[in-house]
Amino acid sequence: MQIDWQKGLIPVVTQDENGEVLMLAYMNEEAFKLSCESGYAHYFSRSKNRIWKKGESSGNTQKIKQIKLDCDNDAILLKVEQIGAACHTGSHSCFFKELDILENSRIPSKKNSRIPSANTPSYGILDELYHTCLERKLSGDESTSYTAKLYKKAPNSYLKKIAEEACEFALAIKDFKAGTKGEHKEAQPAYDIVYEGADVLFHMLVALADVGIHPEQLLNELRRREGLSGLIEKANRKG
Repeated sequence: MQIDWQKGLIPVVTQDENGEVLMLAYMNEEAFKLSCESGYAHYFSRSKNRIWKKGESSGNTQKIKQIKLDCDNDAILLKVEQIGAACHTGSHSCFFKELDILENSRIPSKKNSRIPSANTPSYGILDELYHTCLERKLSGDESTSYTAKLYKKAPNSYLKKIAEEACEFALAIKDFKAGTKGEHKEAQPAYDIVYEGADVLFHMLVALADVGIHPEQLLNELRRREGLSGLIEKANRKG
């Protein structure tokens, strides 16, 4: 039985051994082969633009028990043994947001938007902040969320902040080199660099989430350049 890879990425519905739907993801042909060969679920991340093994960071792996195809050979159903939580929030399943259709309205109201858990897996602060930005963009309250307020007036709001904070970062470096005492912590001028640098990075994450580019793609670009002379890299740029 052949999978129709001509359609590109194939949607994958993943269930646990009891039949509960855990998540929806995507595979390309290579991810599918890795899943079959290793016995553990591998997917293709559209935001990270790479193949990833489920649980590679958190340890919450998925041991494959069964693979099924739909009638058109262009969708996959995985039944897995889920180790730990499937969702990055710490929820067993990614599908925990219940929508109630309001009476006389076509607009659903959302409840249980997030289930906090003491067992929330760690995917790294950049990934966690990126997903928080996505949540704020989709359903954040601008009256209580700074990030949601930025998205309300995007992109000018966060682009202005990136420029402002980059300038503050540069000035913090300059002040440090000049031997100033420090603005945010007395006698700790190096902390000003950290503080302002974090502000730049945060607003960059807001921008990346708005355009759907995971920060790991920036890290991958740096890895691509590793070992390559900066002068050569610039000379090879188009235009």
